[in-house]
Amino acid sequence: MKQILTSVFIVCFFAMLSLSANAQNVKIVEAKDKQQLDVYIDDQLFTSYCYWDSQKKPILYPLRTAKGTVVTRSYPVAKVAGERTDHPHHVSAWFNYGNINGVDFWNNSGGPRSEKMGTVKHVAVNKVKNGKGSADLDVTMDWIMPDGSKVMQQDETIIFRAAKGLRVIDRIITLTAQDKQVVFNDSKEGALGIRVARQLEEPSTKPEVFTDEQGNPTKVPVMDNTGVGGIYLSSEGKVGEKEAWGTRAKWMTLSGNVKGEDVVIGIFDHPKNPTYPTYWHSRGYGLFAANPFGAKEFTKGAPALNYTLEPGKKATFRFRILVYSGKLAKEQTEALYQQFLKDVTK
Repeated sequence: MKQILTSVFIVCFFAMLSLSANAQNVKIVEAKDKQQLDVYIDDQLFTSYCYWDSQKKPILYPLRTAKGTVVTRSYPVAKVAGERTDHPHHVSAWFNYGNINGVDFWNNSGGPRSEKMGTVKHVAVNKVKNGKGSADLDVTMDWIMPDGSKVMQQDETIIFRAAKGLRVIDRIITLTAQDKQVVFNDSKEGALGIRVARQLEEPSTKPEVFTDEQGNPTKVPVMDNTGVGGIYLSSEGKVGEKEAWGTRAKWMTLSGNVKGEDVVIGIFDHPKNPTYPTYWHSRGYGLFAANPFGAKEFTKGAPALNYTLEPGKKATFRFRILVYSGKLAKEQTEALYQQFLKDVTK
């Protein structure tokens, strides 16, 4: 009986999402002077697509719940009391990778090593389409090597969806190699990333040191765990960083309570993605990332994937980010995942 009621709840929920009479207005407003496009749900700001010169890739900053609660880390854009200040390249929500033909796009935060790293540069806004229930944003980005050459083009459709208590971002990303072969050398540093608010981290029990691919350490100290209680859950039933990190799954959620509001952040992988199901780079200190290009580093011995695009060839990746106000059981998340497959078919 409980499973039947859960299924009925989800069906009714997404019926509301699809009916224009009940859907919320979603509007994208461009602010060229600020180098960003703001996304409003019934006149309430949800997030912004930002291509600021201060960042080395476009970002979605910040992510908010339907109640307006910010669920992503503010640093390094702003400083908030109690937040961690490690990994300045983890900025809200983004997409890039740690080893493209030997060049690191992931760790570039504009610091001393930036001249040796790649940059993802916003090039154009191709289309904005507003409406009830959803709004579409089509953009183009160039992946630029340290020598200034363009190694890859990213054409992306970002679909923002809204219903009561739910915010959704669908990212349909097409990557096209330019005049050279593009190799996504096996790395844990990728690719669709979210850095979450302190309350959604797992409680910190000991200091840690994390090392990037250049051997540069970042110390992550033990902090005050008051109000901190994030929990990872994968579609395969893996719970917490210890079980979930480096595993493969079609979806993963991170749930907790932020400023008195129960929230769930989810990332969904699509069966049409070339390397489905993705590996998960899900860290207890607040990095939540789906990595479709890593393998060896996650499995401690599996053959390196080294996903490759030949010159002129392209590949499309489809992901959903959801921000849900409330709690979700595994069965409810699976129903939401099935809705994702109905919404994104190409």
